[in-house]
Amino acid sequence: MKSYSETLSTVYSGRSSADRLYIHEKISCISKSEMHKSGPERRAFSIIGYSCEEGVKRNQGRKGAANGPDAIRKQLGKLPNHLLEDVAVYDVGTVHCMNGNMEKSQQDLSELVSQILSQNHFPIVLGGGHDVAYGTFNGLKEHLSNSSSIGIINFDAHFDLRNNQQENHTIANNSGTPFYQIAQDCKQNETPFKYLCLGIRKDANNRTLFETARELDVKYIMRDTFRIQFHNEINAWINAFTGSVDHIYVTIDLDGFSSAYAPGVSAPSPMGFTPDVVLESLKTIMSSGKLRAMDIAELNPEYDIDGQTAKLAASLIHYVLHDLP
Repeated sequence: MKSYSETLSTVYSGRSSADRLYIHEKISCISKSEMHKSGPERRAFSIIGYSCEEGVKRNQGRKGAANGPDAIRKQLGKLPNHLLEDVAVYDVGTVHCMNGNMEKSQQDLSELVSQILSQNHFPIVLGGGHDVAYGTFNGLKEHLSNSSSIGIINFDAHFDLRNNQQENHTIANNSGTPFYQIAQDCKQNETPFKYLCLGIRKDANNRTLFETARELDVKYIMRDTFRIQFHNEINAWINAFTGSVDHIYVTIDLDGFSSAYAPGVSAPSPMGFTPDVVLESLKTIMSSGKLRAMDIAELNPEYDIDGQTAKLAASLIHYVLHDLP
């Protein structure tokens, strides 16, 4: 297997129609070298796969996330297409992790995200472990000027702020370290680290992680408050956060959802949040006009039930495709 592969159009399938009524009939599968040929469109989305579970393995999670991208694609293709003719959806292939070299995969993803943004496409990355976040964020950062501030909004039960510095002074990156890595990069570059985490649970983060979050001035809403009945309060937090930055990057960790909705993840729990509060929050984020990129992480098809988690991921993408202003 190569470190990059094009997506076969047969991955997307579903009912056939004469009027492109389904997403699989709307999506164009192209290679990354063909992106410059796309357009002109009023809006374009580009889907990228990040087939990497190395970070999950290093973080002692359940293996299988490398198969996440295609599982999401299969479910997305079946959904109805309500997009206007001048809105395009491309699939530009998948980055693969070779020989356990997660860092190379993150770099490859970063370059591809930057390339997509340079074509004025909106990147949607399908993971893979949550180490995908380091690649997506750096691709956005590379594309933007250094004077622009990027706010990260993470839907997750976990902070993923684990220290990657080992006692023997070696570096150990995994699916639990991406936002700590970003924070350290921001410190080195003297740029602000802006991070809002929605759905944090005490039973999913140890004391040290809460201390790290305080030291880094991370904003977060606990799972007890991240419920639809508190949507006005949640929206106020989101609006305050989006108002403090120039651009927004959204990352959705599927293991933040209750396993009643997302059983097929690397670290399942029945104590997670529900889809309705995530959709309401996404609506608020998108209305800011600052959302520039998103990814979805931690789908593990090996443990999914009737494709339920993949369908959830596909529906979240479908919502963004149709409602991003």
